[in-house]
Amino acid sequence: MTFRNGLASLLRPEDSVLVLIDHQPYQLTNLNSHDPQAVVNAATALAKLGKAFEVPTILTSVIAERGGLIFPQITDVFPDQEVIDRTLINTWEDPKVVDVVKATGRKQLIIAGLWTEVCVAMPTIQALGEGWDVTVITDACGAVSVEAHQVAIQRMIAAGANMMTWMALGAEWQRDWARTAHAGQLTEILKQHAAGSGIAYLWEQQLLNTPVPASVG
Repeated sequence: MTFRNGLASLLRPEDSVLVLIDHQPYQLTNLNSHDPQAVVNAATALAKLGKAFEVPTILTSVIAERGGLIFPQITDVFPDQEVIDRTLINTWEDPKVVDVVKATGRKQLIIAGLWTEVCVAMPTIQALGEGWDVTVITDACGAVSVEAHQVAIQRMIAAGANMMTWMALGAEWQRDWARTAHAGQLTEILKQHAAGSGIAYLWEQQLLNTPVPASVG
């Protein structure tokens, strides 16, 4: 196994391309590895990160006329973007998707979708075999059971995939708070989607913006 380490192995927005797969109502109805609300929140935050950091983001669904349209929380982030609808279960076997990804010229492939054990594992394993640097955002994925999610992650790690959460990805793309181009957008995403961390940030701002009393008592 080739170990993923060193500074060059960290993700960079200018080298990344994001593929969001099958975040659709049908898949959500049998999601049992996570709280469905948490997955929708994480997937939405991930989509917003892609837009904030100007990372090419591909949206794809499978037989949307039966499985439902991608969650509006995601498509609202990219209102003018076409969703690539497929019949193939394995996204990476569909040239419509792969050609768009290849056209970006980027090699850090970031994937999230439903379900982890099927629609995420299959393209991840295939893309790894074709030389792509693949990262799976695990909290923006979900499976029909906890076991299915965990086994899929183990399978993808064994194939050479990198695992992260959406917040870790945001921090890795930001890398340095002195890089102000996207810091404000990242902070807004944290406020809206990072639960306790976002609320703690708002509280910190409240305290910092509140004058210290001249005297006590």
